[in-house]
Amino acid sequence: MIQEIEYKQVGQFEKSKFEKIHNEIFPDSSVASKLVAHEIATLIKQKQQEGKPCVLGLATGSSPIKVYEELVSLHRSGELSFSNVVTFNLDEYHPMDASHQQSYYHFMHQHLFDHVDINPENINIPDGTVPLQEMDQYCIDYEMKIKKYGGLDFQLLGIGRTGHIGFNEPGSHPNSGTRIITLDHVTRTDAASDFNGLEHVPKKAVTMGISTILKSKRVLLLAWGHKKASVVKQTVEGEITSNIPASFLQQHKNTTIILDDEAASELTRIKTPWVVDQCIWNEQLKFKAVTWLSQELNKPVLKLTDKDYNDNGMSGLLAVEGSSYDLNIKIFNNLQHSITGWPGGKPDADDTNRPERALPAKKRVLIFSPHPDDDVISMGGTFLRLIDQGHDVHVVYQTSGNIAVTDDEALKFAEVAQNFHSDKDDDTYTKVIEFLRSKNQGDIDILEVRKIKGLIRRMESVGATRYFGLDDEKVHFLDLPFYETGKIMKKPLGEEDIKITEDIIKKIKPHQIYAAGDLADPHGTHKVCLDAIFNAVKNLKTIDFMNDCWVWLYRGAWQEWDVSEIEMAVPLSPHEVSKKTNAILYHQSQKDRVMFQGEDSREFWLRARERNRNTAELYDKLGLADYEAIEAFKRYIF
Repeated sequence: MIQEIEYKQVGQFEKSKFEKIHNEIFPDSSVASKLVAHEIATLIKQKQQEGKPCVLGLATGSSPIKVYEELVSLHRSGELSFSNVVTFNLDEYHPMDASHQQSYYHFMHQHLFDHVDINPENINIPDGTVPLQEMDQYCIDYEMKIKKYGGLDFQLLGIGRTGHIGFNEPGSHPNSGTRIITLDHVTRTDAASDFNGLEHVPKKAVTMGISTILKSKRVLLLAWGHKKASVVKQTVEGEITSNIPASFLQQHKNTTIILDDEAASELTRIKTPWVVDQCIWNEQLKFKAVTWLSQELNKPVLKLTDKDYNDNGMSGLLAVEGSSYDLNIKIFNNLQHSITGWPGGKPDADDTNRPERALPAKKRVLIFSPHPDDDVISMGGTFLRLIDQGHDVHVVYQTSGNIAVTDDEALKFAEVAQNFHSDKDDDTYTKVIEFLRSKNQGDIDILEVRKIKGLIRRMESVGATRYFGLDDEKVHFLDLPFYETGKIMKKPLGEEDIKITEDIIKKIKPHQIYAAGDLADPHGTHKVCLDAIFNAVKNLKTIDFMNDCWVWLYRGAWQEWDVSEIEMAVPLSPHEVSKKTNAILYHQSQKDRVMFQGEDSREFWLRARERNRNTAELYDKLGLADYEAIEAFKRYIF
């Protein structure tokens, strides 16, 4: 079990009295997933020694993918056999044919079953093709088959933003068994990008019930990322309610919830540990506590009083600092020092309290953009200022972004090109047009279509960078191989991706690298692109020029840094906000129909303006100057 594996709790606080389900927090999902996989492997081996089948309840979605990768790795190394394993999957869309790319049958075979020695007869996945009139009996039979094996030895779960486990949506009863249900709109919206549009997402699903899950001997629930933070808090700390079906796990005596830092960020012991127990007040925690209190009470930092601190569980902080007066000034100064109009450093100025170095006065800057528009969406104002202040700026687009171009957009460009071309029978355009006109939902784009879609995004990027005044030779396109599958599901990060990333860094020899630390995009492309950079930087760190290279992480398209994490805040003028907006609008293929927008339905230029304005308003409320907008960055130390 996880509890039995050598484990060091992240953070310095005891588990909170507020928490009603045992949980463990890890720095990232990779380490956690490996430990979960090893717990499963240990159980399988134990059952083999006992001569018994190991009955596993399995989940789909992005959360368990790395668990399955590790299980496959253990099998390939000869450490683990699945010969005694019997599996029951939680759910399946309805109607859904097993051959459909978005079916959970396809998912499980792609990520696990096709790579291990499990007996196909021992694989049980709800059938998404069962007629509705036969569904009741089918679900009874599914339940009876689980009982025949003595119930589930282990159940792996993810959690949806509605609090669903399996597809047990809000309103599900704790006594519910396997059944067909209607999917919540939020659940369908979250799945929309996988199906290339909400209209293609099935409205129903077959799912194990809450009762079935609670009868499992052991339950592990996985949750990664900030989008799960709110529902994790409700599940772990809230009351048991059918509005949050996962909260029924409070009644299970052998459940552990496995979290990464972001998914755990709203738990009381993480967000406000001072109300849980005594704290070790390091500088980062002091900064977090004071800025939280200022926002909680809606008072500027310099106006917080001793009483404010004492009333909110921070008397220990005042005992360390002496008085609210001294503490407030210290935190206010830290906030003030994060603000700079010189993201590349201010020449001929004292840089003691500035986020960036004054020297060299003109820096080589490398801006990494996961997709062909993240640069202008997330740090367009800073991008513009770096150019205007004379730095040698290069922008690198890590992926082609082709899957985010609609078929209609590609067809339009192909038809324009064919009509402009003197040879109307050119095979390339004819092939593209014929494919797009006959394409069925779920078909993978042919190479020529992917190329046109990639060129659309490439030319939009060049248009935006020219608008900023950047020379074309300073715009680089990597087309990292992990992305170029033609499918929404990408390949894992590979050595070739890292090598390509290393090569561009070695070519530019930057003093500054800007990279997307926004890990909330719906398909994880930002995470893979960031891992490529982190791996490349780690591999290159012994080279001399890397001693002078600082890495800054930006956010903005999907979320923003917490104010306690911001180390460089770049104010934007109204003119710069306008130019940033115009640059975003150069990406016309992403304007009117955002294919992969997550839970925010607004266009990217609107999101970016509001996020940047909200950050400026936050600084104003904390007692700093009132700027039009602010872009925020956090430094990564490698």
